[in-house]
Amino acid sequence: MAILRRRKINLKAVKELDGFPKVPDTYIKQSAVGGTFSVLSFCVIAYLVIAETQYFLDTRLQFKFEPDNDFIDAKLKVNIDITVAMPCSRVGADILDSTNQNLMGFGTLEEEDTWWELTPEQRNHFDSLKYMNSYLREEYHAVHELLWKSNQLSLLSDMPKRKNYPNHTPDACRIYGSLDVNKVAGNFHITAGKSLSLPRGHIHISAFMTERDYNFTHRINRFSFGEPSPGVIHPLEGDEKISDHSMMLYQYFVEVVPTDVRNLLRSYKTYQYSVKDHQRPIDHHKGSHGIPGIFFKYDMSALKVKVTQQRDSVFRFLVKLCALVGGIFVTNGLLNNLVQVFWYLITCQFLKNQDPRNEEKLVVSSPVVQNETPSSVDLLTAASPPILNIELNSKK
Repeated sequence: MAILRRRKINLKAVKELDGFPKVPDTYIKQSAVGGTFSVLSFCVIAYLVIAETQYFLDTRLQFKFEPDNDFIDAKLKVNIDITVAMPCSRVGADILDSTNQNLMGFGTLEEEDTWWELTPEQRNHFDSLKYMNSYLREEYHAVHELLWKSNQLSLLSDMPKRKNYPNHTPDACRIYGSLDVNKVAGNFHITAGKSLSLPRGHIHISAFMTERDYNFTHRINRFSFGEPSPGVIHPLEGDEKISDHSMMLYQYFVEVVPTDVRNLLRSYKTYQYSVKDHQRPIDHHKGSHGIPGIFFKYDMSALKVKVTQQRDSVFRFLVKLCALVGGIFVTNGLLNNLVQVFWYLITCQFLKNQDPRNEEKLVVSSPVVQNETPSSVDLLTAASPPILNIELNSKK
């Protein structure tokens, strides 16, 4: 310990100690072209890294069709909100599927007496729903990914409540609610008269009603299947049919497509549907037979749509970043060398000798400057002066 204390440590030598190899200054060549390429490369790397990060944080949707095997004891939820321009005492709603089960086995729908004419606030809301749904049906292929990623169940809120009540009695009936039906083909209909269940079906009793009492002008506020889901457009919502004939038959042919959605957080099932509509007046004298009313004939598709939300893994994201940065550096070096070569060719820089060591050798071997002391002496080949020999002999 005493020896270590008496030992003097040179701090300057320790500070100047450097064990890492350094590149000689003669190997480093700075130029305006190289600096420009370095700045541009840094900007490109920063932009691509930000873009790649945004792409990693964003997700992609994959759509594919699969056979639908979920038919055993499966249920289908039907959501209904329809207003008919007839009092509730004169209309009845019922549903009948291919298993001969009717509304009594699926639940009940609420009936509310109301007025057909809407208030200005309600009319603005319904027109907005109609125009928005029409636009989305036409441009769905362009905005469908945005809708699926929005996580917004509905584009508009519920219709506002009526604040001003007309002086006359209600002339319309609002039928709304949800039913859990069998996952088979069925027929939901609204016709004149209340329904009466029978062992093999049902009938609608419309006694004491004339043809003038019929008016199947209707407004569809809601008609969907399954639970609400972002990205699913319901084509019938916002539809309004004004009838100029009392005995009118409206038919909607609906094909329901099951949809399984699996995103980054959860998985759930919903339903989409496509629809075709047809309408015609009932006139038995002209051979147009049928029952006036509103009929929704739906059927299940044999295929289902599977929507999967995907994102790259973190390891793949890091590999992409490394490849991106390394590729830009290599490309920057190649472009820099090419530009330097073309620049030297244009300015004829290759004809000039830029090595300072060659200039020193030329000065030493010049015959004009003989009395000057050379900058470097080769001790192996140079002759020793006679004075140096005398001094060496005297020392011996």
